[in-house]
Amino acid sequence: MSISEIEKMSTQERLTAMEQLWDALCREEKEPESPTWHKPVLQNRKKRIASGDARFYTIEQVRERFR
Repeated sequence: MSISEIEKMSTQERLTAMEQLWDALCREEKEPESPTWHKPVLQNRKKRIASGDARFYTIEQVRERFR
């Protein structure tokens, strides 16, 4: 399916397609491997949490920030 075909779908059709794709992925026996760039990102985040430098935001704070 191409992007142009997806753009022709209604919002509800796209949401339904995403739900169906997610359900299909959840039924996979083996999880996909994480990209190689994930490991250093996660290590950096763990380090920031351990050092007290990490900042955490509620979903409402994030929404307000991007309004």
